[in-house]
Amino acid sequence: MQASAPKPHSSNKFSNIAMNTLKIKETFPNLPNNKIDSIQKVIKGSNDKVKLRLNMTTKGPSHKQVIVPISCDLGKRFIKDLSSHVININWALKSIKSNICADCICIDNKGIIISTNNIATNSDLQEIKKYVKSSLATNNDSISSPRLP
Repeated sequence: MQASAPKPHSSNKFSNIAMNTLKIKETFPNLPNNKIDSIQKVIKGSNDKVKLRLNMTTKGPSHKQVIVPISCDLGKRFIKDLSSHVININWALKSIKSNICADCICIDNKGIIISTNNIATNSDLQEIKKYVKSSLATNNDSISSPRLP
């Protein structure tokens, strides 16, 4: 009697699913299992060329972002220490008793984009501008007023 090995295609398919699940779990450790299953269905659907209808809540940039238009040179200076900028912006917002906090910061051709947990008010925007200006030690004219998308 000869032992037969499983078909390579089916074992590869299982190992791909397992590897994808592990990667998702490593990236998002607090993600519930039902969300991981949903992600797996999207991955499987895209691999099988099946079009899935995803429910999108927004189109384009979210209003939970603050855009601070600055030059590329200032952006390069600012990007050197983004994690401490998030912490410091949150302290500045907390000092004015704001209801928002910064989640992350990125730089693109528009300037600095700060993602927040809620929509920023005018006082929040002014506090963010004051922080960015002081952290870059620059004059008023080189940093435009922050705005929502």
